[in-house]
Amino acid sequence: ERNQADVSEAKSGRTDLIFLIRFRHCCLLRNQRCLLAYLYDRLLRIRALRWEYGSVLPSAIQFHMSAEEVEWFNRYKKSLATYMRSVGGEEGLDLTQDIKPPKSLYIEVRCLRDHGEFEIDDGTTILLKKNSQHFLPRWKCEQLIRQGVLEHVLS
Repeated sequence: ERNQADVSEAKSGRTDLIFLIRFRHCCLLRNQRCLLAYLYDRLLRIRALRWEYGSVLPSAIQFHMSAEEVEWFNRYKKSLATYMRSVGGEEGLDLTQDIKPPKSLYIEVRCLRDHGEFEIDDGTTILLKKNSQHFLPRWKCEQLIRQGVLEHVLS
């Protein structure tokens, strides 16, 4: 507002205000660039959260996000799901699985909290109760490990 007032005065003949107007304008542009860089960094971090935690964010993380950021996360989640369904045939391709190459196809896991029944590919259902240990296919339980339901037991 002060810049606009000084611009109108400069137009009326006060040329000594031109340097002050330019300085303020450069400061405004710098602040705008800093703000945009901050917002872009937050979006990159929110995008990384989708790959790390899956499609459901923990409430502690979601609490620190604005409504617009939650909306952006949901749109990104839907866009990624649509893409994953479109590639890989009828079932689609889950790109979030096996982010790191597995050393073995089956791993031993311990259940950290009651989760209920869990079905694997061969139709077998396993009851995931707190402190129970199971030997499961890595790709089926990787999402639950990221959500904190299971933990990988290292021998």
